[in-house]
Amino acid sequence: MLRVEIVPADRPDAYLVRLDGMDQSLVDLADPRRLAFEYVRRIGDVIDASGPAGEPIRILHVGGAALTLPRYVAATRPRSSQIVLEPDGELVERVRAELPLPQRSGVKIRVADGRAGIAGVRDGTMDLVVVDAFAEGRMPADLTSSPFWQEVGRVLAPGGRLIANLVDRAPFRHARRVFAGIREHLPELVVTAEPATLRGRRQGNLVVVAGRTAADGIEAALQASAARSGAPYRVLGGAATSDTLGGGTPFSDADAMPGPAPERAR
Repeated sequence: MLRVEIVPADRPDAYLVRLDGMDQSLVDLADPRRLAFEYVRRIGDVIDASGPAGEPIRILHVGGAALTLPRYVAATRPRSSQIVLEPDGELVERVRAELPLPQRSGVKIRVADGRAGIAGVRDGTMDLVVVDAFAEGRMPADLTSSPFWQEVGRVLAPGGRLIANLVDRAPFRHARRVFAGIREHLPELVVTAEPATLRGRRQGNLVVVAGRTAADGIEAALQASAARSGAPYRVLGGAATSDTLGGGTPFSDADAMPGPAPERAR
């Protein structure tokens, strides 16, 4: 069983959630628009670029932790409909009790893992699917295979997008295989990453945006966000993504592997 810790963070009403000693989420109850972790801010940038500002959207979150992103969506896009799939029941209960969601948040939490939970979501009902799920610091194997990405494609509405967070380091052997599986079902990809990760200096977060149609508007919005970000990041469009992160063989359910183990000294 995971050891769940909720500890005060850097300001009043802000809390850090740790699982087995690893920082998992930072929640600011006073300012849910604040996204302190750099890769989470990048996911927020994609959400911001997904349709007119403030307009409600339908989102499925695979992986919930302390619900940082669902809180952000509830604050920036009121009346949005959100479903969170989180398999750790103890974590869910601790977060509900100690870091409660605001009333009428529109967030529904289902205690279920990604594969089991997504099977119960109706076809074509989601504008975004956010996959940010880790077990012992690694992306679960059953969330890396092509059949899982097929399920993601099934629940996305026409024009919908996947946003997925992977962790890897150059030469990105695991990420290349995951991206290959995504491309089988959602062929138009944009990836954001820290420059140091792309240069092979350290392990880091690769945030992929994928859909059935080109994401020119989202790519342009991310380029603008990256330019003004306090933590600059690179945006790789379709051709650059293929050149830098292409060439992999999709994982099947039979040979799927969890993501690389975290490098503690990052």
